[in-house]
Amino acid sequence: MESQTMVVNCIAYKAGKRLGDITIDDISEVVKAPDTFVWLGLWQPEDAFMRKIQEEFSLHDLAIEDALCAHQRPKIETYGDSLFIVVKTVQWEQGEVEYGETHFFVGKNFLITVRHGASSSYAPIRAKAEENPKQLCHGPGFALYSVLDFIVDNYRHIVGKFEEMIEDIESSMFKSEFDETAIENVYSLRRHLLGLRNAALPMDEICNQLIHLHDDVIPKELRAYVRDVQDHARQVASTLDDMREMLTNAMHVNLALVTVKQNEVVKRLAGWGAILAIPTVIFSLYGMNFADMPELKFPWAYHATLGVTAVGCMFLYRKLKRSGWL
Repeated sequence: MESQTMVVNCIAYKAGKRLGDITIDDISEVVKAPDTFVWLGLWQPEDAFMRKIQEEFSLHDLAIEDALCAHQRPKIETYGDSLFIVVKTVQWEQGEVEYGETHFFVGKNFLITVRHGASSSYAPIRAKAEENPKQLCHGPGFALYSVLDFIVDNYRHIVGKFEEMIEDIESSMFKSEFDETAIENVYSLRRHLLGLRNAALPMDEICNQLIHLHDDVIPKELRAYVRDVQDHARQVASTLDDMREMLTNAMHVNLALVTVKQNEVVKRLAGWGAILAIPTVIFSLYGMNFADMPELKFPWAYHATLGVTAVGCMFLYRKLKRSGWL
């Protein structure tokens, strides 16, 4: 992979205004200028290229090693004068949920975004931030907020998709028939809800640390913006918890409905079995070889036996019908 493919954008800003694109080799000189910062966007960079970036920005070895691995947990770490942040990204691709990561290197005069896996381009976010030079003049903190806000808003978009899926699943769950496909869909959706929750929940702590511990990156003027991202992340996590609880309850209701229907079937079978037991017992007596059976000596005994059997069956049928067994 060539460096041109790995570098999405490399732009310098001074006092909130865009100076223009710069080369990787010029970064170390540009960041020395006052009120100037560099916003570098990378896409799945290779090891050798990241080592060059490390030299230009004086980044820590451990942070570089983490940035080269696309399987990091969401976190925020401090290395000297710079921060290393990992957040999970989520994309909705053709009805499926795809997960990725974005790694941030943040300093007083630079912001580096390293994207891995499923993630939308941050070019529109950059363009939108450039339209607000009043806030962009605060440095890379506003650029960082813009990307974090975009990521969390995408969480909320995926939550909306999940809500639509839950509505469809609920309609199939509130039935008395057992639907194996519906149960599988519930399990799959709960797994995705958990994955998105695990992505959104750490964002709360990341924003909290940015607000309270890193004034050099997030000045006082930007704290309200980061708190807004934090609040949205909390809402996403809370909504996902509620949705997982709803799916669990829907599964329990479905199983309860299936059990109730099975019980009704068992009751009906037991009721008809009790009714059939009457003629079974009576007629089985006549199948036994008794030499002395008084009923055989009366010409009307056969009809009387049938009548007693029918009356007994009808009586038991009415009793079971009134009790709800039939």
